Amino acid sequence: MRRRTFLTATAASTLTGALPASAATDLSLRLPAPTGRWHVGTTTRALVDPNRSDPWNGAPIREVALTVFYPATVVRGYQRAPQLASAAAEVFKGLDAGVLHPELPTSGVNWAATLTHSYVDAPPLPGRRPTLLYSPGGADPRTIGTSVAEELASHGYVVLTLDHPGEASEVVFPDGRLRVIEIGPDVQTDPVRSRLMMDTRFADLRFVLDHLSDAHESIDLRRVGVYGHSAGGATAAVSLEHPQVRAAANLEGYLDTLDGELYPIAEHGTRKPLLLAGTDGFRDDRFDRTWSAVLSHGGPVRRVQLSDANHWIWTDYAAFAPQLQSAGLMTAAARAKLVGASHCGVPAVRRLVREFFDRSLTFSG
Repeated sequence: MRRRTFLTATAASTLTGALPASAATDLSLRLPAPTGRWHVGTTTRALVDPNRSDPWNGAPIREVALTVFYPATVVRGYQRAPQLASAAAEVFKGLDAGVLHPELPTSGVNWAATLTHSYVDAPPLPGRRPTLLYSPGGADPRTIGTSVAEELASHGYVVLTLDHPGEASEVVFPDGRLRVIEIGPDVQTDPVRSRLMMDTRFADLRFVLDHLSDAHESIDLRRVGVYGHSAGGATAAVSLEHPQVRAAANLEGYLDTLDGELYPIAEHGTRKPLLLAGTDGFRDDRFDRTWSAVLSHGGPVRRVQLSDANHWIWTDYAAFAPQLQSAGLMTAAARAKLVGASHCGVPAVRRLVREFFDRSLTFSG
């Protein structure tokens, strides 16, 4: 993860509330339409782990939130889901925009107006489908990975996007509860706190993998993959240790702790397909060291690099940044710092992730 500024839960919670009337005249951003043959349905889930306490708020249980995207039979009569609920959008515009991501404008955008291309509770396509889990980057919500998830679902996958509550900027649960970020900036510099954050992520993902059958009826437990961005990329790579996972895509995540200890996947390698995908704008010695460690063991590990790209090209910001620049709400320099200058970021990322899992899970949609 790139070092960022974090707000405490108390500070962030003051940002919640109704959207101001001026939002009606602000820019409405658009997500790119998926290219597959299937309509996309969506639903949300919450899973509760009674055997694990929450390290961030002290609760005796750990609860995680999921959004499920899946191929749907019909969508007529069903509503398109918003990318962000209104309360989440209000937090987003005051926290993600300008604070966690200073490249984003602090005004002029109606973050609640963006609709997904997925229809709430539309009937799923019959049968079991190959299944992918997505873990977002540090402090990012699961909602910022919508475009790739919808693309994969339109090509026949079930995709579960996962939040890590307490660490994500804002998390909306199915019952409408909103939880905002609770960790501080020390997770970026304190090895102990950083390890706790990553260990919590790893445990979240293991728990979801152990309870996949509870998440959606279309899931095929025999064909499961994981992908993630930044800290979520490391989470995806480490998930290969789980017997349920057949392949993983690490979208620009380091594979070591802050004090330089390699994760087991980097220290010992893997015999499962692993994609290591980076950008020329965010490459550094830490990537070279930890990713080279994995590659040194051989096996089905592939490293690729996108040109004219930067760290958040793997997220929905790849679609939003050009729109913001065209509207005069983002400079070319800010766009380059966020996602790079490439004009083909969205199709490049979608194609890379989908083709990797098509090969790795031997899937034909």
